[in-house]
Amino acid sequence: MQKKEHNPDILSCLANLSSDEVFTPPNLANQMLDMLPQELFSNKNTTFLDPCCKSGVFLREIAKRLIKGLENEIPDLQKRLDHIFTKQLFGISITELTSLISRRSLYCSKSANGKYSVCRDFRTNSGNIYFDRIDHTWHRGRCKYCGASQSEYDRDNSLETHAYHFIHNREIFNMKFDVIVGNPPYHLSDGGYGASARPIYQHFVEQAKKLNPRFITMIIPARWFSGGKGLDDFRKSMLNDDRLRIIHDFCDAKDCFYGVEIKGGVCYFLWNRDNRGLCRIYTHNKNEIVSEKERALLEEGNKIFIRSNEAIPILNKIRKLKEKTFNTIVSSGKPFGLRTFFKDFDSNSFKEGYLKVYANKRVGYVKRERIRKGIEYIDKWKIFIPEAIGSGNSFHDLVKPIIGEPGSISTETYIMNGPYASEIMAKNAYSFIKTKFFHFLLGLIKNTHHTTKEMYSFVPLQDFNEPWSDEKLYKKYHLTQEEIDFIESMIRPME
Repeated sequence: MQKKEHNPDILSCLANLSSDEVFTPPNLANQMLDMLPQELFSNKNTTFLDPCCKSGVFLREIAKRLIKGLENEIPDLQKRLDHIFTKQLFGISITELTSLISRRSLYCSKSANGKYSVCRDFRTNSGNIYFDRIDHTWHRGRCKYCGASQSEYDRDNSLETHAYHFIHNREIFNMKFDVIVGNPPYHLSDGGYGASARPIYQHFVEQAKKLNPRFITMIIPARWFSGGKGLDDFRKSMLNDDRLRIIHDFCDAKDCFYGVEIKGGVCYFLWNRDNRGLCRIYTHNKNEIVSEKERALLEEGNKIFIRSNEAIPILNKIRKLKEKTFNTIVSSGKPFGLRTFFKDFDSNSFKEGYLKVYANKRVGYVKRERIRKGIEYIDKWKIFIPEAIGSGNSFHDLVKPIIGEPGSISTETYIMNGPYASEIMAKNAYSFIKTKFFHFLLGLIKNTHHTTKEMYSFVPLQDFNEPWSDEKLYKKYHLTQEEIDFIESMIRPME
């Protein structure tokens, strides 16, 4: 028996440029195109733009659909190809390299007018896939269009500037588009400490809306659901936009991009200019749709998007009691003024006049008089919670609290909650923090490894004169067995 040959799609085999600029697998591109009205691909006047071409996969897959869809209207294959490539498909590449890859994917030649190009009507090498190196427009150390740091991206001509045409107020094709589709770059380094980065994908979505196409579909990180660095205005705009009609949500980005970690997951959406209404939310887990519901993007009284459809009735039951929330006893960052990288402390045992310091993967001691912030909490019972927890898969990242005795402080590796009047109250609060109930409500907001005080806004504050368990909390809030089972299934087993 002859062995069947395996011919993989080359665009499914490309290594990613980085964890922020990832190539879109062809099957994922097609899932996004499936959301569009399919009659678009049978209309010779429909125009498509990918403003952030990397591999050219979106334009290539659109071309396949148009080639089939226009078969009756333009029977001659060469005339059909020439029309599609010159009149309907347009792209803006993010780098010179990706412009060559995209042309090769779409035209079968890195030169649109080359000998082996499948289109015979182009007069330039670039065809309709544009790239030209441009510079940022600096104002007070940052680009006025994308917010890039001048210290990071004011470069010589041998390096990429990452000044993307689409969001730098540059007119290119001077035409209207029916569909804008793509996978934009996600972040730019902002020159901060460690892996600090400034999101940039929101600018592509906002610019696409300004062009007022009939449809937009893009795949972007899901962190905007609850806001974050530079995303609060974007979140507000998106969640109040009733033209956002479909969202496919992936808590684990590896379900879309093999081997790539994008903290908080990713989502792709359909924006429909002429059709307003509720949004249909699809939740994915390991290549399966595990939940589907049409609903408003904002629940009454909320400022963020709740990813889980099943969580909404649970949250409504909890809110009926109108209790204070846990974030009211959680500190902001640097509760005692010490940075994460603070190392100027004694690692030996406790000495008179010193405070115990909980730091990154170590415990040390520092003179009391050196502390100028959070002094009122030093000699009280409190609990320290890591500020950065896990990978950003919100329901799998378990909080590992530390009970801080009187005379203890922490670096900004931890945020503090409390203070508590006694050791027993601190231990009771500790028992609450360790419950699945607590982690479930935290996970409704947390979609990154950073965990600020506002991420505890859905967690109700309890009476810490008594200990707490999941069974006790489920009974207090009258949760059904189905709701209990859902919480138990969402949170991985506790230690």
